[in-house]
Amino acid sequence: MSSEHKPQLWFLTGSQALYGEETLAQVAGQSSQIQQLLAGSGRISAELVGKPVLTGPAAIRRVMLEANADPACIGVIAWMHTFSPAKMWITGLDALRKPLLHLHTQLNETLPWRSIDMDYMNLNQAAHGDREFGYIQTRLGVARKTVAGHAADPSLVTRIDDWARAATGHNHLRSLRLARFGDNMRDVAVTDGDKVEAELKFGVSVNTYGVNDLVALVDAVSDSAVATLVAEYADSYVLAPELRGERHESLRYAARIELGLRQFLTEGGFGAFTTNFEDLGGLRQLPGLAVQRLMADGYGFGGEGDWKTSALLAAVKAMGRGTGRGTSFMEDYTYHFGPGEAKILGAHMLEVCPSIAAHRPSCEIHPLGIGGREDPVRLVFDAAPGPGVVVGLSDLGDRFRFVANEVEVVSPDEPLPNLPVARAVWKPAPSLTTSAESWITAGAPHHTVLSQAVGTDTIRDFTHMLNVELLVIDHDTTTAAFGDRIRWNQAYYRLAQGF
Repeated sequence: MSSEHKPQLWFLTGSQALYGEETLAQVAGQSSQIQQLLAGSGRISAELVGKPVLTGPAAIRRVMLEANADPACIGVIAWMHTFSPAKMWITGLDALRKPLLHLHTQLNETLPWRSIDMDYMNLNQAAHGDREFGYIQTRLGVARKTVAGHAADPSLVTRIDDWARAATGHNHLRSLRLARFGDNMRDVAVTDGDKVEAELKFGVSVNTYGVNDLVALVDAVSDSAVATLVAEYADSYVLAPELRGERHESLRYAARIELGLRQFLTEGGFGAFTTNFEDLGGLRQLPGLAVQRLMADGYGFGGEGDWKTSALLAAVKAMGRGTGRGTSFMEDYTYHFGPGEAKILGAHMLEVCPSIAAHRPSCEIHPLGIGGREDPVRLVFDAAPGPGVVVGLSDLGDRFRFVANEVEVVSPDEPLPNLPVARAVWKPAPSLTTSAESWITAGAPHHTVLSQAVGTDTIRDFTHMLNVELLVIDHDTTTAAFGDRIRWNQAYYRLAQGF
């Protein structure tokens, strides 16, 4: 699937030849120190790769084109250490196709009040140079994030990492291949969409494959491979007694599905997929356990053919890699209006990712009631408490829209002994009623991505890189103001598309 190599952020420092070689050597040395401050924090999820100090338009354009062409580079950080006349940057910024972060900082945290002289002023004038750089970015309409502060400030480092993670998700989505096994669920509107526009806007390639292409691989899996995977299940999960006894063959078939599905995805270079209970071909079970385990490994997934949520999940999974927290396919299923605090119970038929589990999952088998197949095997658990964000992606016809709701995942008020699926319970901000009214007014989908690995700031950076609308429901949201925001955005995005 995806490479485990750490992605790269190229660190560019601007100056000009006017200062002379001695000053430029100091600029290069201080640029290296800034990189070391950031990297030494241990909190940035990408490798910072320094480039020579840039002093002219030819070198600037060349490094931007090289960044575009290097698959390891997910974005560019630019800092104007001294005064770098912005006309030098026009052709380079115009050529850049990777995300850009404008870092506004300086090496020294405090001013040397008694010793400061003009040599110091000329060397340490990012306050001057970065404003020039900011002007040309605005003049050109360059999408970027601007982060200001000292490089040793933990809050600045956090903001850079939020952006770096968004750039990782953006990069993953740009090259993502997604396999749909069958079409989307019949008569459902929100899971459909424009796959051509999605490839143009996001880069993801979405194509459909016959379910029986997968079945052929499932049926060809060797018994020895099945036995090895079943033993892994027994080590990883609490196996229901019947799966060790009279229903053991169902567990073996679930393993067969996983092995066949992994082979299909690996050989095709796919990082995301969908299934549909209405189109199972020769599969004896709806894939449950296999889907859950593949999501835990970073694959995107959408139920009922929902390719947009599958692509979004793959991107958010990439953003959250290495945090130790989880991200899952999700669906708002039913409500608890009271007594006590109002909450949402989220789940799906089978497919909730164990990366969000509070405890070791239980591997169980239960009837499904739809799909007309054998009882499927699945992992059952409660989600771990903690802050999170729920994100959905809709196709509005003339554009795409992301909607995000900040949430607090909580433990269920009482045990759920008769609910045979994995689930998450959360309190949406600012309240259940305002959240639901806003979400529905925005036309946001019922399939979502629940993440405890990344927050709203990363999602905002991600959508900004894609130049796609984002509506956020948080503790400051009111239904009236949110409705106004939708109407203002409608006018803006239609005008921005031109005629």
